[in-house]
Amino acid sequence: MINNRFPNFSGILKRLFLPLILLIIPISLFASSPGEVPSIGPIRVEFIIFGMILAGVALFHKQTFWVAVTGLTVLLIFKFIFDPGFHFMEHFFGDTPMKEQLLDKELRDGEWGIILNLAGLLLGFALLSKIFEESRVPDILPKYLPDDWTGPFVLLVFVFIMSAFLDNIASALIGGTIALVVFKRKVHIGYIAAIVAASNAGGSGSVVGDTTTTMMWIAGTSALNVLHAFVAAVAALLFFGWFASHQQDKYQPIMKDPVKGVKVDWMRILIVVMILVGAILSNILYDMPALGVWIAILLSIFIRPVPWKEIPGALKGTIFLLCLVTSASLLPVEELPPASWRTAFALGFLSSVFDNIPLTKLCIDQGHYDWGMLAYTVGFGGSMVWFGSSAGVAITNKFSEARHVFLWLKKGWHVAVAYVIGFFALYLIMGWEPADNRKHKIENCPVPGCPWATKPEVKELSGGTVSYYDITGNSGVNTAVIPPTQLKNYNPLNH
Repeated sequence: MINNRFPNFSGILKRLFLPLILLIIPISLFASSPGEVPSIGPIRVEFIIFGMILAGVALFHKQTFWVAVTGLTVLLIFKFIFDPGFHFMEHFFGDTPMKEQLLDKELRDGEWGIILNLAGLLLGFALLSKIFEESRVPDILPKYLPDDWTGPFVLLVFVFIMSAFLDNIASALIGGTIALVVFKRKVHIGYIAAIVAASNAGGSGSVVGDTTTTMMWIAGTSALNVLHAFVAAVAALLFFGWFASHQQDKYQPIMKDPVKGVKVDWMRILIVVMILVGAILSNILYDMPALGVWIAILLSIFIRPVPWKEIPGALKGTIFLLCLVTSASLLPVEELPPASWRTAFALGFLSSVFDNIPLTKLCIDQGHYDWGMLAYTVGFGGSMVWFGSSAGVAITNKFSEARHVFLWLKKGWHVAVAYVIGFFALYLIMGWEPADNRKHKIENCPVPGCPWATKPEVKELSGGTVSYYDITGNSGVNTAVIPPTQLKNYNPLNH
């Protein structure tokens, strides 16, 4: 739980910062040669420090803010002292002049864009959720929602659909705002986890619904190549939605009657629409949805007062997430296992504790994934732990009791099970269908050893659409003897 008031810094410093600093002192002894980054056995020390950060977040759930800040500080100190290849300015701002990066989104480099965008979205959507609450729309929704377990389920479906068109952070916060009102501020932790899961699942099949799918789209992946993520997402929604809705109905049924005498403030609804449209347009045009959000917020000053008092409450949660994202970006993860359905499946679990943005960047650089399957795994996988996605961090600003890893796993167990069910539903129905993107074409692939660059004759046989198994030869079948009319739809798993 992140308290509204800052805890005693000296106590936190003694308990967390100093032990981690003392850990760095003997670490240099493990370096095998001068100038080499220290490691303990085969594991580089950066991963050990990051593991300690995650363990601290899980164990000291009341001090997650200071754990994240302390961990990032220690990790940066380590990189400055022991990693000769680390360049702070290059890592965060890239090599391209900033003026060119601002003018052309394709030239954007370094981590600054991701960090600035996340900060802007988390703080901007915190204002949006309060504006939506002040519009009084949540007060009239009980009139339209069923008053049994299907009421909570309908709300989850609403969040799911909304997230396909809006950012998943906004969808989760709007869903959480509605839940606070219709459940009389008594929301089950399992249902909070389900709201996050619904927002992440709904965004997984849309190139404007999640940062990761937008990254794939910008990299040249067709919007149609992520659409089949909805097969897994819908299967997962039906499972976790059923259990979470029964949990919530048993814990606190939906309010049967709306508040009397409510008058909807349509001007505030107009502001909400302005913010959401601004996010979508700036995401498509400039790959920076936060810019459109804040332009709309500043314009809304002339319509209604902006609830600036929400910013301090959301600030600590925002800094916490940015510290985790930045820490993950500092890890020397340079490659992943070969692209396969097994790798995609494992990345879903990894994304529950490791930021999915750098994971997605690695997958795009590696190429040849089934992008719809990957979009589902890295998007929905973060729902399994509260800090595994930006939507989870955002919604726990409203529900601080959910900032507890073990309670999230215990009460929201159905989310993890739903992830597995959704994944294999997709795999059994659609199979593994890797595709290229702008960077990774069958010819002239820029990655050394890329199988798509080494067997162009397969392209000639198939007309340009081939299976990853056909190219790598992992199926053990000589695809050269398969007629070109059959090679396009050939699935080695059936042979």
